[in-house]
Amino acid sequence: MTDPRFDELIHPSTRLSLVATLAAADWAEFAYLKDRLGLSDSALSKQLTTLEEAGYVTTERRLTGTRRKVRARLTPPGRAAFDGHIAALQQIVTSATTPNPADPQPADG
Repeated sequence: MTDPRFDELIHPSTRLSLVATLAAADWAEFAYLKDRLGLSDSALSKQLTTLEEAGYVTTERRLTGTRRKVRARLTPPGRAAFDGHIAALQQIVTSATTPNPADPQPADG
């Protein structure tokens, strides 16, 4: 079981979507991420750089023919941060939807 840990770096929706997409793959090509998330080149580059600086993502730049290709993947600390963040979100949802026996019950009537 992963320890719940809310992660402010991952939480913004764009980064959360990016990390979730990377969590489902070994490596993901830049073009795939761009299309999947509906981001511009510069927006995706900025998000990848932020995550890479935090140690959550690693990128690899390769030359294929005359084209430069970039791909990315989660690092072990990135996967742990994502798993902890998801566990924290699940805990928040569970606590919000589970009645607390100490709370006053509505009066019949």
